[in-house]
Amino acid sequence: MTRHERTVDVLVIGGGPAGLGAGAELAASGAGRIEILEREQVAGGIPRHCFHGGFGDRATGGGPIRAIGGGRTGPAYARECVAAAERAGATLRTGVTVTGWAGPLTVDTTAPTGLERIKARAVVLATGARERPRSARLVPGARPPGVYTTGELQQAVHLHRQRVGTRAVVIGNEPVSRAAADTLRVAGLDVVAMVTDQPPSRLTAPTRSRARTPLLTHATVTALTGRDRLSGVELRHHDGRITTLRCDTVVFTGDWIPDHELARRAAVALDPGTRGPAYDASYRTTESGVFAVGNLLHGVESAGVAAAEGRAVAAPVLRHLAAEAWPTGRPSLAVDPPLQWIAPNLVGPGVDAPLRGRFSLRTTRRLHAPLLVVRQDGRVLHRQRLLLPAVPGRPFRLRADWLDRVDPHGATVRIAVR
Repeated sequence: MTRHERTVDVLVIGGGPAGLGAGAELAASGAGRIEILEREQVAGGIPRHCFHGGFGDRATGGGPIRAIGGGRTGPAYARECVAAAERAGATLRTGVTVTGWAGPLTVDTTAPTGLERIKARAVVLATGARERPRSARLVPGARPPGVYTTGELQQAVHLHRQRVGTRAVVIGNEPVSRAAADTLRVAGLDVVAMVTDQPPSRLTAPTRSRARTPLLTHATVTALTGRDRLSGVELRHHDGRITTLRCDTVVFTGDWIPDHELARRAAVALDPGTRGPAYDASYRTTESGVFAVGNLLHGVESAGVAAAEGRAVAAPVLRHLAAEAWPTGRPSLAVDPPLQWIAPNLVGPGVDAPLRGRFSLRTTRRLHAPLLVVRQDGRVLHRQRLLLPAVPGRPFRLRADWLDRVDPHGATVRIAVR
């Protein structure tokens, strides 16, 4: 089959909030021909099947998508994001899968209309993140029906109107876990428990959810039981006890991993902490002309944060199109345990407005008023005491006003907790 070849100015890969935000802002800024590719038949990303409210809060950013207003459901927010990108002049193509790279800034695609090879002056990766399924979490046992991730559950309930069960257990205790529990209740299920391996002292939530669902802490899933249908979830508690929760549905939530396969194929370096592309405050990766935005970089922030990052990448992309030199040899940023990761994680020249003067970090355990210490080559560059606790599953911030003290030719900059 003949592969049609053509050229665009900026190719955005991924039609979720980040990709649509990037496409809208770039098109509105006069960056030339902007094309957004989405492999699903409908663009909008994860919000398409999140029927709870709270999307489109005006506090999450500016630009074309800001006018959505607060309180929208996910599908309404997704439709507004699509409309904003198309209204700005970006070309949105759905049902198109990028299968690989054919050279620098050149990708091969497949779609019902045929094969294409698209060359761009800049590429923005906005492929998002996904929850790791049960198999990737190494939970033993049979493989009966009734096992979901949050996304699978929401699609089954809201998009396909399927009946998913009667009694459910949610594995996880973070905002997406509570959204999963709400979806289960909407579908008519009794949520018998939420389970987390975190001890009570590391949590901000009470031991019962707002819907009076028991929260079992310091418990690990050791097996799933059942053959024709899930019949229970086996748990190992901190004191060594083994118990089984009777249920016909279990939802594994959280544990996000970036969809980084396409970035890897482009030889983009990955950060060992986030597992997404290494990038600087201008969203530049290690490959010239390749930018990355959204939850591909840090699983997982809200749709509003992803859309804001998409809009923010427009300025550095425009500078690249105007022949700004691509930086090389940038020092990396790394964290010491119990910190989990930091983003951005490369120190580029200058501090772009998209950084908004701060870095985002995660921790693996609760930290009460931690003191963050930034060092490079034995020098202390910055100290910052946080006034509020840092807790697992939620981002916290580090100011960026110390970046001018980083030696651009020095070793890795490390952030530790004291």
